[in-house]
Amino acid sequence: MTRPISVILNPAAGRGQAAKLVRELVGRLGPILETSGPGDAERLARRAADDGGIVVAAGGDGTVGEVAAGIYGSDATLAILPVGTGNDFARTLGVASLPVALAAIDQRTAKPIDLIRWRCGDAGGLAINIAGCGFDALVAERINKGFRYLRGTSAYIAAVLTTLRSYRPAALTVIVDGETIETTVMLCAVANAKSYGGGMLVAPNAEVDDGELDLVVVEGIGKVEFLRAFPSVFKGAHLTHPRVRSIRGRSISIHAEPPLPVLSDGELVGVTPAEFEVIHNALKVVVP
Repeated sequence: MTRPISVILNPAAGRGQAAKLVRELVGRLGPILETSGPGDAERLARRAADDGGIVVAAGGDGTVGEVAAGIYGSDATLAILPVGTGNDFARTLGVASLPVALAAIDQRTAKPIDLIRWRCGDAGGLAINIAGCGFDALVAERINKGFRYLRGTSAYIAAVLTTLRSYRPAALTVIVDGETIETTVMLCAVANAKSYGGGMLVAPNAEVDDGELDLVVVEGIGKVEFLRAFPSVFKGAHLTHPRVRSIRGRSISIHAEPPLPVLSDGELVGVTPAEFEVIHNALKVVVP
């Protein structure tokens, strides 16, 4: 028996182009459930997951993360239609174009992947792509508030330049699987997948199914040096910089002074202290 397909659509994704693209596919896929605000994708996905079929996230990384959280713990399988701004998780899976993504859904080949469980104060949730704190969290906030007329990498670069003007490094204490690291940082990325910001390979060695998280820390450096090193992140070459650390672990705890904003799949969720842990083989996702 063919498993049913449901589509969770964020109509605002891709500067509003997502709705047009996905609605044209309604006959090929299945019923489309549209979100109207934060949290809707998770709620709708949880309802769709009751059928144990394929639940398609039509949007960007934020939508994908919400849908993943909604089907976690069920027999449903995640699929992705990459119609968002960055589409980084789709890129990691190899489904960064609509034709490839649709062919993968038709083929219905799936594999297990990990998730990130995060806790920040009284808040908690799941992330599928990248979480973290510091500079990149403020950049994401800047993109969400003021750069929606730009997409992907262009939006990220514009936000980086704007945020860098006033940002100051913070003193950070990180505990990775019981090992303590104290340093001053610009940003701290906790990665399940490889990229964010529309193709920035912040964690080029990360794998979505290895049972570990990749912690990438950019220690405090001057603004000029930061801008000089910044282009290397698009090739993942920044890991060779002497002020960049990359560590793997299953459990990560972060404390900062002053407190830093915390990011989860492109959205601000609170401030440090924060805790992150990997959930190995958390759910299945459709792949090419």
